[in-house]
Amino acid sequence: MIATVTAGCAGTPPEPPPAAPTRAAPPASSPPATPAASPSPSASAPAPAEALLAGMSLAEKVGQLFMPVLYGARADAAHGENQARFGAGAPAQVVRKYRPGGVILFPWAGNVADAGQLVKLADGLQEASEIPLMIGADQENGVVSRLSPLVTDVPGSMAIGATGDPEQARAAARVTGAELRALGLNLDFAPVADVNVDPANPVIGARSYGSDPKRVAAMVGAAVDGFHEAGVASAAKHFPGHGDTRVDSHSGLPVIDHSRSQWDRLDAPPFRAAVERGVDIVMSAHVVMPKLDPSGDPATLSKPIITGLLRDELGYDGVVSTDALDMDAVREKYGDGEVAVRAILAGVDLLLMPPDLPKAHAAVLAAVESGRISRDRLDRSVSRLLALKAGRGILDGPAPGAGQAAKVLRSEEHRARAQRIADRSVTAVKGAGRLPLKGDVLVTGPAARRLARMLDGATAAGTGDTPTAAQTASARAAAARADVVVVTTRDAGPAQARLVAEMARTGKTLVVVSMGAPYELSRLRGYDAALAVYSDGDASLRAAAKALSGTLKPAGALPVELNGG
Repeated sequence: MIATVTAGCAGTPPEPPPAAPTRAAPPASSPPATPAASPSPSASAPAPAEALLAGMSLAEKVGQLFMPVLYGARADAAHGENQARFGAGAPAQVVRKYRPGGVILFPWAGNVADAGQLVKLADGLQEASEIPLMIGADQENGVVSRLSPLVTDVPGSMAIGATGDPEQARAAARVTGAELRALGLNLDFAPVADVNVDPANPVIGARSYGSDPKRVAAMVGAAVDGFHEAGVASAAKHFPGHGDTRVDSHSGLPVIDHSRSQWDRLDAPPFRAAVERGVDIVMSAHVVMPKLDPSGDPATLSKPIITGLLRDELGYDGVVSTDALDMDAVREKYGDGEVAVRAILAGVDLLLMPPDLPKAHAAVLAAVESGRISRDRLDRSVSRLLALKAGRGILDGPAPGAGQAAKVLRSEEHRARAQRIADRSVTAVKGAGRLPLKGDVLVTGPAARRLARMLDGATAAGTGDTPTAAQTASARAAAARADVVVVTTRDAGPAQARLVAEMARTGKTLVVVSMGAPYELSRLRGYDAALAVYSDGDASLRAAAKALSGTLKPAGALPVELNGG
């Protein structure tokens, strides 16, 4: 999920019910027990969840279905956006007013400044909630890293896929999960279970482990294990599969024309693996698959897909979450209130990031009161949510505080693990015999200065992601004084392609270091050698520098297929 900020209309929610009896909880300094990987919670909630469910009012139950974005860095500090959207200024006041099941944090919402601030925000939100919250983030690593630079720079999914080793996926998830837990978060919206088979996919790409369903399935299953070993919940996304589309569901409605047999072979294996490993949440995709459901509705609103395929056929009885409800692909047809009702009727339990929480909350409440959503159906969703919280220790009290965060975040052990993953991911796509580089080296492109600092004696002619004509001309002039030119690229568009072409015309040995999905290497021409490192993080650039200087032999294998080059 890559969320965008959208304007919502403030409304008047129902009056909150009387507070439920307060629940004894351990002090903030007491960390919850770390659960081992376990089966996904089912509608048969454990005893603590059953007791909570029995004491909840209808409005409280409806509140549990929502996971909004709240604005601001402090739980007790008023923020104008909260006042406009929710009629309550401070994040803690919104929590007390709506009783949501959780919240999701974003830098663009002002939630993420530094580790100490984030721990206090999480603790303050938990203190405001009668029932402990799921507090989540999109920390996939790589392209989608909402908590950067607070947490260890772990290479993203496609880099891990290039290692060919599921243990690296497990280790990466364990590192990230431990750091989220130390910050007071208990849910990561990861791993990405999409099999990326379209090189032009604008929304998944390097967020995927690759194009081989079996390899992606092995990585997804291992990542789920790693998150659980770290004591946080995980979410496999985006069901039934978002890997074969050229439309970004944030701005349009993708249609994927996979037949049922294609879906079984291509899209389903990673989700089956996640279910078998006890993933806590499966997130839906705002994509239309007409051969799985001819209604034209996106999967998020499709009962044949959510209930029929995911629950009945794959046997999944854990929590199903929508992707962000502020995305255009799901909002256009029904509106912000009705879409929440239809998602629940399709089989969803958790409504993520509603753009108009008052309207959506009121719509779901009215649907239950009218009988359109049965009380039993509502209880099944709330039971699953409470069972997840019980199963991952969330009901036991807050996560560790600032003291643990200082010891855990970006620890030497975690940084070393991230570097090992990056080193193993480096892939020699072309011209391995040209390495190591000899002579004077010029580095240009988007990460030129950072990479040049890691190569002894190299000089840099840096550019942005869209090199200007002046930057390209400057790089070409500098290349006249070099023996080798290294061009860093990241999802290269026309401007980066022109930079590569100009460097090729110098006649110098030309090496491309691809820092995104390596499909770009099929579009570029004239290079003598190419490395894929799949990320522009420091760990990946250090791995590239090692390969270029000859201290590391590239051992990664392309996790996707390239044409041409």
